[in-house]
Amino acid sequence: MKHTYQITGMTCGSCEGKVKSALQMVNNVTDAEVNKDENSATITMSKHIDIRELQIAIGEKYKISATQHNEALEQTKSWFATYKPVLLIFGYIFTATLLIEMLSSTVDLSRWMRHFMAGFFMTFSFFKMLNLKGFKESYQMYDIIARKFPTWGYIYAFTELSLGIAFLIDFNPVITNSVTLVVMSISIIGVLQTVLNKKTIKCACLGDVFNLPMSTVTIIEDGMMILMSLYMLIT
Repeated sequence: MKHTYQITGMTCGSCEGKVKSALQMVNNVTDAEVNKDENSATITMSKHIDIRELQIAIGEKYKISATQHNEALEQTKSWFATYKPVLLIFGYIFTATLLIEMLSSTVDLSRWMRHFMAGFFMTFSFFKMLNLKGFKESYQMYDIIARKFPTWGYIYAFTELSLGIAFLIDFNPVITNSVTLVVMSISIIGVLQTVLNKKTIKCACLGDVFNLPMSTVTIIEDGMMILMSLYMLIT
């Protein structure tokens, strides 16, 4: 991917060199060509980079703006490309469980939630099982328990698998939903701290298979499980 930006504030060859060096240091930038006479920078990147990140990199003395592409559109496309694995998984699980309900004689919201959560936990635990050590190392970077007790990463992966099976066979709904509520409530604390502090940390929700950044998507994932388990406990 290559974009050309307008950069103002460059007055000499030294400025040109500083801006180029700063841009080349930005994560996911593979090449940067800067021209002070044309007040431009052509940046080659492995994936779209938010223009705010580029502005921070070059400093307040210089101003960067997108003149040849729609920044909002590129950010939207980049967001979907980044979270495509999670979106596909949710789409498949949602569709499969919805079809099960539609083929039943009656539509039961609690039953649909139970099937959805079974699919969610079993699928997400599967990706964690592919590289348990990698998941544990990623998870302990932000989870409040795993930071102090690294082995919790291994336990968490098997807990997800157990919850998936429990929801699938409808094992003691009170116990299953209570455990889900507690585990996911604890898990979301570290996620919230990371997102609110704007830390750039890899999300371990799909194990070590996909390089997904921690974001509001992770909060929504955990939040959905908390709300569903709470709803089923109440009803």
